[in-house]
Amino acid sequence: MASEEELFANVEALLEEEPQLPPPAERARLREAAGITQARLAAALKTTTQSVKNWENGRSEPKSPRLEAYQRLLKGWAAKYPAHGAPAAPAPAAPVAPAPAPQPVTPETFTGPAAPDALAAVPVEAPAAPERRARPAGRPATSRRPAAKKAAKPAVDPRFPHGPLAILDGDGSAYGVDGIVLDCPATTIPELVEWTLRESGLGAPKLNRYGKDSDPLIVLTAAAAVKLGLPERLEGHEQRRSLRLPEDHSVVKQVAKAKWQLTQRGFGPWARIYRKAQGRDRQCVQLAILSWDALDERSWPGVAEMEPADIARVLGVYAQRVITPRGSTAVSGLELMTALRPPTKPERDEETGNWISAYNPGSLGTEPMDPAPPEATPEHPVVVQSGWTGGFLNEEAYQWVRSVDSLSDEECMMPFAVGLDLNTAFLAAAARLVVGLSAPDHFHAPKFNPKIPGSWLVDLSHIELDPRLPSPFTPDGSRPTGPAWYQTHTVAYAQELGYDVHPIEAYLRRETGAYLDPWHDRLKNAYVDTLADLGVTKDLDDRAFLAAMEQHKQVDPALAAVLTAIKATVKGGVGKLRERPQGRHYKEGERWPALQRPTWRPDIRAAVISKARVNMHRKLNNMAKMTGLYPLAVLSDCVVYPSPGASPLDFLPYAASGKPQPGGFRLGPTPGLAKLEGVQPMLWAVELMEKGLNPARHIKGGDAVLDEGE
Repeated sequence: MASEEELFANVEALLEEEPQLPPPAERARLREAAGITQARLAAALKTTTQSVKNWENGRSEPKSPRLEAYQRLLKGWAAKYPAHGAPAAPAPAAPVAPAPAPQPVTPETFTGPAAPDALAAVPVEAPAAPERRARPAGRPATSRRPAAKKAAKPAVDPRFPHGPLAILDGDGSAYGVDGIVLDCPATTIPELVEWTLRESGLGAPKLNRYGKDSDPLIVLTAAAAVKLGLPERLEGHEQRRSLRLPEDHSVVKQVAKAKWQLTQRGFGPWARIYRKAQGRDRQCVQLAILSWDALDERSWPGVAEMEPADIARVLGVYAQRVITPRGSTAVSGLELMTALRPPTKPERDEETGNWISAYNPGSLGTEPMDPAPPEATPEHPVVVQSGWTGGFLNEEAYQWVRSVDSLSDEECMMPFAVGLDLNTAFLAAAARLVVGLSAPDHFHAPKFNPKIPGSWLVDLSHIELDPRLPSPFTPDGSRPTGPAWYQTHTVAYAQELGYDVHPIEAYLRRETGAYLDPWHDRLKNAYVDTLADLGVTKDLDDRAFLAAMEQHKQVDPALAAVLTAIKATVKGGVGKLRERPQGRHYKEGERWPALQRPTWRPDIRAAVISKARVNMHRKLNNMAKMTGLYPLAVLSDCVVYPSPGASPLDFLPYAASGKPQPGGFRLGPTPGLAKLEGVQPMLWAVELMEKGLNPARHIKGGDAVLDEGE
């Protein structure tokens, strides 16, 4: 039996612990019973109203000295406003006397919010977080997800109660989705990995029944990186996103000593730390270091400078609607393809009765596939080792400027040049796109079939089109000068325009499928839903749509950043299907790492771009027929028209009923429909054209090249 000294020692230890607060629901009840608003309480405690809200819904806890002050206030309110069924403490009849000498502590000593019968009436949510290790003295307890959930949000996977990711700050606070704040005690990278996998409750379920769960993502602020032994910045001659910690760095050694591994990419801005899976359980954590430029400003505008909770919101929405980030938006776009079309599925072996990993129909499989020589890049081993000199596919986005000599006086007298941009044009092109799934076969003098994906050598130079429009067969809009390699959609469009095509040879694929369909559908929904959250919905008429688009970035900068990231995911994902070699040490003819991926498929990239360019030309051609208007310039998915007014409503074709005419450009938030990109004086556009410059580039402010790098 314990001695009296041991009991009193234990009690004294409890009394010395940091102040304990009543449950979040009780805190709100006490404040409301006292008739105090959250704003007034925030002013009294010298904090923000949002902080008080977080304390009352369990998202975070106050820290010293506010913790002690808040606890004293709640104890006073608890004595005056006890919960239902708890007796109120009698009001003192006289001024409070000095505290008497300490007396032995008994259960009756505890009153107010800590009284058992008082707490029994307060509904408390069961802890959602896994059991934590002991926390450092002075740190508040780990907060929990708030009890109230929005009905629109998907059900929480019980394996990942705290969402897909967290932003770790220097004080050990890990900010997750929905405002949750976890307490991370890690002081080294190996400890952080262990905490993430064992205690954090982070991760995301697989996107396909045959796929894999998304690994948890921990984003480190600069302060957190330094605390964990990492340099605040990576410096060197390479581009920052290509930099890595040296092999002899102390953190790299810590990772190896703890028997964790790094991928071949090493410890850079996006580091993956893993152990070989044990059974079905993956052991892998994705890290991103903000101060190492993990979040590129072009894809994530302003996000790296946000507060951790806001970064968690941006990345959390992206993870929910697209995928948990695995690197740049280009990497994430490529990873999304595989996550939605896993290369394998479980299948029972008829001979042994055992389950084996089998090919998943419709996917790209597990093995890389060499392209046909004309589909490759000049440095590819297929080209270098075979001595191929037969030319290459040149399926790229438009970069075309109309000849100034072809402008009429009427066009030059127009007051405005208006830029229209097609929403996620490459995503729209991916819809129902049939691509090859097997290796290419070589054919001589084949009959053209528009349903077979592949590369065709054909002479389209005899086709004469209106010079006021770009040629649909070349990226620069010039007329072909002889036989050249084209993707199926380009040749099919020549046939659609009424011309005979007679291929000289072709590289075609026998097995085909709409590989990108689930990728298109998920990204389309993400784009449309995010635009709708910003006030740009499908039910708006054209005038209201233009007004909403003009203001959408100011409605919610965080969601505007998500929208930019979604668009970058589309372009980057398509671009990485033909990732070129990187690094100054590469030698022509060598295989580079990207070639080991089944998703290194330049033929699929060519198919997407070919279809997007053909779609653009079809709209340009229809616009000329319906309105007599011809474009001044085209850059990728942006076209510039002369206009009598500063709005697209002044020149787009509408029926007498007021509805847009089909076939031309139409305004709207759906991928493939147009939005206003910018307006400039017509004189300004003509001056640029006279200098050989593209007005669309200056209006759009972007590049037509699809990113093929990291």
